[in-house]
Amino acid sequence: MYKFLFTGKWMGYLLLAAVFATACVGLGRWQFDRRTEVVNNINKIKNNYSAAPLDIAQARGQFQTLNPAMEWTPVSLRGIYDTADQRVVRNRPLNGHPGYEVVVPLKLVSGDTVIIDRGWLPIGNREGGHPDTVPQPVSGPVTVVARLRPSEPQVNRGAPAGQLASIDLENYAKELGYPILTGAYGELATESPAAAVNPTGFAMPSIDEGSHLSYAMQWFAFGVLAFVGYGYAARQQVRADQMAAEDGVEESEEIYGRGSKFQPRRKPLPRRVRRNGKPRRATAEETEDALLDAQGF
Repeated sequence: MYKFLFTGKWMGYLLLAAVFATACVGLGRWQFDRRTEVVNNINKIKNNYSAAPLDIAQARGQFQTLNPAMEWTPVSLRGIYDTADQRVVRNRPLNGHPGYEVVVPLKLVSGDTVIIDRGWLPIGNREGGHPDTVPQPVSGPVTVVARLRPSEPQVNRGAPAGQLASIDLENYAKELGYPILTGAYGELATESPAAAVNPTGFAMPSIDEGSHLSYAMQWFAFGVLAFVGYGYAARQQVRADQMAAEDGVEESEEIYGRGSKFQPRRKPLPRRVRRNGKPRRATAEETEDALLDAQGF
């Protein structure tokens, strides 16, 4: 009944189903890997975001080379902002709105200098490519609590004077006349005393893991459905073959009479007779009579 499955055509269908299922499994595992990365980042945020702040002695090494597991950890810093070297970072959307971020060096009492991201500014209406105003921090000593963030990669686009294309600390350091710690920067959480006007502060990062798990399950289901579809198609082929066989039996019954299990044997057509030693072809009347006799008439 299912011998047709071993034909080249149906073996090709099986191979196609196997290839499709393999691709679905690969995409499902990719979604699982993405979910694992997201879950690990969520756990890191939960563990670090509201932790007790480290002091500069504990965190200095992280500003030199940031351990990814330490991202979002608060650090308490004391120093003076160098507003003369403040920069505006371009193309920094917030909640779907285009804008900028403001970064400024903080010269610590320890002698080191770190970069602080003080917040977000909307795009300006007065001059294209620039915010309308850039709030200035306090001019004297300040105590800052900032969360560790990694230096960003260099991007292949320029920026006007006084602006940065990204928070690439190595590139920022080249514009300054003194060294800075380039392994990480601080995202401002609080400062004391606070400036009269500050940029928009940063909200806690999202801890929603998204739809990666459901997408993975969907891909695995698609892989299984490939074989289900193959089996369904094979079953339909069997039913079609059975219906064709039944139609053949019904047609035979209509010709040879109902109840006949097998087609009756045909009577042989009249042989050629010889005349004068030569074979003679049967006439049309003789052939017709033989056919009627074979059908029982």
